Amino acid sequence: CVVVFGFFLGMEKVIACAHKRPNALCRLICFPWAGGGTTELAQWGTLFSNSIEVFCVRLPGRETRCNEPFMKDMTSIVNEVTSVLLKELHEKPFAFFGHSFGSYLSFAVALHLKEKYGLEPVHLFVSGAHAPNSEAITHTKGIPISDANDEEVLAYIQIVGGTPELLPNEDLRKEVLLTFREDFRVFQTFFFEKAEMDIPLSCDITCFSGSDDKPYDLRAWQEVTSGDTSFYEFPGGHFYLLESSNGILLAKHITRCIEKAIL
Repeated sequence: CVVVFGFFLGMEKVIACAHKRPNALCRLICFPWAGGGTTELAQWGTLFSNSIEVFCVRLPGRETRCNEPFMKDMTSIVNEVTSVLLKELHEKPFAFFGHSFGSYLSFAVALHLKEKYGLEPVHLFVSGAHAPNSEAITHTKGIPISDANDEEVLAYIQIVGGTPELLPNEDLRKEVLLTFREDFRVFQTFFFEKAEMDIPLSCDITCFSGSDDKPYDLRAWQEVTSGDTSFYEFPGGHFYLLESSNGILLAKHITRCIEKAIL
């Protein structure tokens, strides 16, 4: 009984599900961007039909977990997410969606599930991110966010399409900067080297991007799966997905891909 209670506490702590659909055919598990929380992606539940239940991963150091210390490396996050979700992932098909930093979180969790449990998402949706095996990711990791002052970090956030309307609020500004720095540190601990003949995944991968965002090395995502890889561009910058019209189109496309995979 204690274990069951602890399990549900863990679920509520780590996973936000604003629109519960216990009879859904598939779960879409969303991973937030650096500095992000669950507010936007958890609300995606309203965009999907009853056949898809949307979960959003809540990392420590923010929202209802603001009193917990930030995770220091990718492995710690992968282990926590996996342990909390494992029962759910065995129950029914699941797909992953990650934006920016969340793309690497989702990929790292997918790798761990495949290697350790033989589980795999029916579809992996990545957004606004270089492929994990791309040389371009090395340059991004080298950006000295940890040592930069607040103004330099703010400038970088705005370059990648951050939200300047939040910046006049001093408390929120400090919170965004702290969370972004900590998430970026985690990103810098993520390493993936693809062996010559070893293709780690077999699910289809869809890569989304904004037309006004900086270019990403998306083609290299093809090398990490034996499944199909497709590419779609939406109008807008790095946070194109927060535009309501784009959100609706994303949900429709994701639904089609999931239905194709499970039916």
